Amino acid sequence: MITKNVEKALNEQIKREENSSRLYLAMASWAERAGYPGAADWLYVQTEEERLHMLKLVHYINDRGGNAAIPALEAPKTGFKTLLDVFQIVLKHEEFISASINDLYAVCITEKDFTTANYLQWYINEQVEEESTVRSILDQIRLAGTDKGGLFMMDKEFGTRALAKRAALAAAGGTGQAT
Repeated sequence: MITKNVEKALNEQIKREENSSRLYLAMASWAERAGYPGAADWLYVQTEEERLHMLKLVHYINDRGGNAAIPALEAPKTGFKTLLDVFQIVLKHEEFISASINDLYAVCITEKDFTTANYLQWYINEQVEEESTVRSILDQIRLAGTDKGGLFMMDKEFGTRALAKRAALAAAGGTGQAT
């Protein structure tokens, strides 16, 4: 059984993961309208992945005898200017999520809930991967600058990355159920 403090912190993370999903959905919609179908697809896959992160937490809380709270929906930011702008926001957001997971881990240690702390290792490792991926994307976008040919090639690369990530999500079962 989890403590009330851990349950509360986990429920806050559920809200953050849901907000992440909605933010990436807004970004994907912008990219699709702005002529970046590959980036849109990559962001749509991120939307799905963040939703799965949320579902994993819901299942975990319920499996541990807690009560997973489903948050009210918040409107995400929608005013994006460029592809660079979008991915700078993505990096800042992923860094925020990393910090929030670290804070959640600290709550678990304080509460001596080592089972949940151990469970959170997956999220910690996932965030290292997410931040690294976005930094790499930002480097490539900066290299392309405003060159339309470079941005076109980047967009094609996004499409390839999205296919690979979608396949990985499908292979994982796509249920969000804790394993």
